Amino acid sequence: MATKKSTTRQPEPGAEATGTMAPPHPGDLAVRAGEEPWTPEEVAEARAGLTAEADRLREEISAAEEALTGLMRDSGDGAGDDQADTGSKNATREHEMALTTNNREMLYQTERALRRIEAGTYGLCESCGDPIGKARMQVFPRATLCVDCKQKQERRL
Repeated sequence: MATKKSTTRQPEPGAEATGTMAPPHPGDLAVRAGEEPWTPEEVAEARAGLTAEADRLREEISAAEEALTGLMRDSGDGAGDDQADTGSKNATREHEMALTTNNREMLYQTERALRRIEAGTYGLCESCGDPIGKARMQVFPRATLCVDCKQKQERRL
């Protein structure tokens, strides 16, 4: 099977006026040489998994924001706290802030993957333009780099 490198899509007839594109056909998504094309069921499964992940992350972010609001409110009180109490509150607040930041980044990546599915660019490496690999996308659906480009990126860090 030939490697697909690009998935340039044309607007649907009449879409020029509305600015909408036809949704990609599952077979239009990039795969590596030797891999089977994406089936409609596989694309639906990827989309559903990413959507569920985005919903879960939004809930976690909302809960964390509420917890942080409470921690910030309580940290101003501090009367009668010894240094250990103050340090513990600060550590808890910092931990919650770090978790929230991580969840926001994961949400961004998840929403970006959903947009890539809709645009028909899901599975294409954002660095070299080659297919990432269907198997890799199924294991790590937020991947934006092929294995080679990801390894190069990690060596630079």
